[in-house]
Amino acid sequence: MADWGTLRCDCVHRLGVIIIARRLPFTANPELPVHDIKGYDLSVQQLFSRGSFGIDYYQREYRWQTEQMRALVDDLASSFLEHYQPGATAAEVANYGHYFLGSIVVSQSGEIRHIVDGQQRLTSLTLLLIFLNHMQQDRQDKVSVAQLIYDDDFGQKKFKLDVPNRNACMEALFQGDDFNPVGHSDSVYNLVARFRELPEIFPEELRGDALPLFIYWLLRKVKVIEITAYAEGDAYTIFETMNDRGLSLTPTDMLKGYLLANIEEPDKRHEANVVMRDKISRLTDYGKDTAPEFFKAWVRSQYAKSIRARHKDARPEDYDLIGTEYHRWVRNHAARIGLVASPDYARFVLRDMRYYADLYVRLLEAARVRTPGLESIRYNADAGFTLQHQMLIAPITPEDSRELAEQKAGVVADFIDCWLNLRLWNYKSNSYSSMQYAAFLVMREIRGESLEGVRAILHARLLEERKELDFSTPVHLNQFTGKAVHRQLARFTDWLERQAGEPGRYEDYVVRSGKHAYEVEHIWANHHDRFATSFL
Repeated sequence: MADWGTLRCDCVHRLGVIIIARRLPFTANPELPVHDIKGYDLSVQQLFSRGSFGIDYYQREYRWQTEQMRALVDDLASSFLEHYQPGATAAEVANYGHYFLGSIVVSQSGEIRHIVDGQQRLTSLTLLLIFLNHMQQDRQDKVSVAQLIYDDDFGQKKFKLDVPNRNACMEALFQGDDFNPVGHSDSVYNLVARFRELPEIFPEELRGDALPLFIYWLLRKVKVIEITAYAEGDAYTIFETMNDRGLSLTPTDMLKGYLLANIEEPDKRHEANVVMRDKISRLTDYGKDTAPEFFKAWVRSQYAKSIRARHKDARPEDYDLIGTEYHRWVRNHAARIGLVASPDYARFVLRDMRYYADLYVRLLEAARVRTPGLESIRYNADAGFTLQHQMLIAPITPEDSRELAEQKAGVVADFIDCWLNLRLWNYKSNSYSSMQYAAFLVMREIRGESLEGVRAILHARLLEERKELDFSTPVHLNQFTGKAVHRQLARFTDWLERQAGEPGRYEDYVVRSGKHAYEVEHIWANHHDRFATSFL
């Protein structure tokens, strides 16, 4: 068995844990006890080379949304880019660090292993492999991945994720054909939606010379722990044990405990406890991950002074550490953020957290429904720019009135909208990994600034950005730009309607899938000479 100590256990981040358990070993061993449990670490290549997976009837549908797929791709890309240097060769990937993706539990019946826990990640990995297979079609340095997507079963494709009601969809995605998910299961609908988003999510830095090296790294250096149980009952026992949420404290729980423990006055501690409980509950109404995302955005926006440098072997800094362990970062930097005595801790909760949590909820609402003065927040959210909330909060202080806070947020949101569009129309990537460093620099520069100061700083930033762009490469509609172009056309149409005195229907036009979807249609072919005389 491989040495687990070599795995990058610190890189689990948001990806959680997968598991594998099976009823029968892959190679029969009559001496192995029926209830023996063993664990092995497998690369992605090894994992998908061991045969097909099935989904038991009781399993939930494939549910991953944009944020989960984006987190997976961004975390993989960030870990790879910690080691990659331009000009590197494929052979050098052998010396890159590992990435720990989690565990899996599978129950095996016959030749197919039925997933007990982990189908969300395995399904998402399969979509990523199909996308990477398409990305390489015209490359001379293509890395073979097709054998990890399907087996050749007497001339027929047998997908590694062999789920009958999904196979037609998977075949279409593999062949590059359109597939209409209307009338199919939720799993099929989400498969199509997540696959369509990958061209926009996948970082620009990995599309050129780095692509084959990234694929080698993904296949050989990304690790999954296979926990093998030889009895079905053991598989479910492991699954239940690892998913017993009542046994583990979240970073939010630990931050709450730390802050309350340092408030000495009983009445203040009780009041702070009520505030934290109510605010966390309100945030959780928007999703189970919303409270942690709030704490990361708040602490980063107000206190992060440094970020990991963009070179090999760089150490994680404030920004990075807050993203993985914000509770520990606050404790370790208490003096820097003004937490010295009991009144400081009370103020941190009763004034600061209360203020920023309420602000964050208003920003979440603006990201959901266009709000006068904050419309760009919705546009940025639709563009998948997950870094925007920490940037919106950065210039705002607890002393700012609600009106002033929303004015500052509106200016920052408009800047982000302009910034993203400048980059879009110049074929610049707006992926998380491409934008994280620059977004941090902007966030730090506008921190605590006045409204006038924010405007001046961001205007200067846009002017600098324009100097680097020449609009020499026209943007065409293709698999990489489809979603972004669709959003732009939705906004253009909405603007024209409102200028004509009609209510804009951006929220309708921006829908790209389902029975109410709108599609981009070509009115004229891309042959200017055919229509030149029409515009004389």
